[in-house]
This record gives sequence, structure tokens and C-alpha cells, in this order.
Amino acid sequence: MKTRCLPKPWRVVVLAVGWLMTPLAIPAPFEDTMAQRLLACTACHGPQGRAAPDGYYPRLAGKPAGYLYNQLLNFRDGQRQYRLMAQMVEPLSEAYLLEIAEHFAAMEVPYPAPAPLQATAEQRRRGEQLAMRGDAARQLPACATCHGAALTGVLPATPGLLGLPRDYLNAQLGAWRTGLRKAHAPDCMADVAQRLAPEDIAAVSAWLASQPVPAQAHAVKAASVALPMRCGSATPPGTTP
Repeated sequence: MKTRCLPKPWRVVVLAVGWLMTPLAIPAPFEDTMAQRLLACTACHGPQGRAAPDGYYPRLAGKPAGYLYNQLLNFRDGQRQYRLMAQMVEPLSEAYLLEIAEHFAAMEVPYPAPAPLQATAEQRRRGEQLAMRGDAARQLPACATCHGAALTGVLPATPGLLGLPRDYLNAQLGAWRTGLRKAHAPDCMADVAQRLAPEDIAAVSAWLASQPVPAQAHAVKAASVALPMRCGSATPPGTTP
């Protein structure tokens, strides 16, 4: 029988009974885990911090904890300029920022295949030279000298350079070159970036972004040989370079 045919009091009774018989929606249980808490990070940086497909937000998974921690501090303290990141980390304690860094550093998730290299033969040659051998005439050390022979990073705080989008690499080198991005003094990356010509940045970012990532892409232990220049950002968290 349709409720519209019933007298008004009976309509109320039928509707009330129907409401009582409808199963209540049970909210999904909240998991108080780091993965649940850091959905705010992976919304931009991709699932498990694998990197977003737009080529701007970088990979977090597997980077050295010291590097990730230093970057969170840099966003908080204004050494890196991105308002959304600064607002997210500003209310968090340093202990919790380190916990976030260690969470992403412990992740081992596969890298996607590199994008096809869009560069001329001369750009390929120059990019490979800068990454693997440097340019002594310009006082440019090879990327591999500081970031590891396989370019997968060096413990405790130097990141790998493979598996990053070309646009992101371009943006970061450009930010260091213009002073928009800074690191702990002495800021070796700022010194390197300022010696790079714009065409050098285009060449090395294209070459790095096109390289496959090794199967075991872990940051390696620091070598006993000294770095080619003093670098404050390569020091462990909480220490003075």
C-alpha cells in the first residue's frame, strides 16, 4: 500500500518503521598509523610517496631520512619556498618531522620506467658529462661525486637523482641558481647551480630523468674520501657541518 493513500498519522508510523529498519551506515574504522596520518603527503606526492604523475611533486619513498628531515626543516624555516608545505609542517615538532622522514625513507616501492629522452645528441653528451665526470674547467664536480657512483644517494643525507621528473630537476636547479632554494651553509648546491649555464641545467636534467633506476636503488654509505667541496646539507640531522 502506498503511504500517500494512508491517513496522515499512519503515514508517520509507516515512515518511522521504515527508517528503523534501514541499516545504519557504519563509518570505516580509523587506523591510527603513519600511513593514515600522512595521506595529506601522499595526496600530492603519490601513493606511498612514489611521486605524482604531473612531474612536479617528487618521490619521497626510499630517500635518506636525513635528507627528508632536512627538507621538512627547510620548508618550515623558509629556506625552501612553497606555502602549502610550510603551512603543513609549521605546527609539527622536530621529533615528529623526523618520524615522518623515517617513515618514507623505509619504503621500498618500485620506480616507474623513465620517460623517453627528449634531447639532442649534444645535450645527451653534455648531460652525461656533467652527471658522471663534471667539468673541471668550470669547477663543476660530477653529480656522481656527491650523490653516489650510481646516483642513488649517499647516507646520511644526500638524495639520489634518478627516478625524478625532468621538470622537477629543472625547477630545483633553477631555484638554487636564483636563490629561491637554500640549504644549510655552506650551501654547496647553490654554488654548483650558479656555475651551471641554463643550457647545462637543461642537459643534465634531461639526462638524469631518462636513466633507468637500478633494481637495488639504495643510498650507499659515505665514502672515506673527502667531498670536492664542503656541503652543509650532507651532514646528519642535528649536527653542525
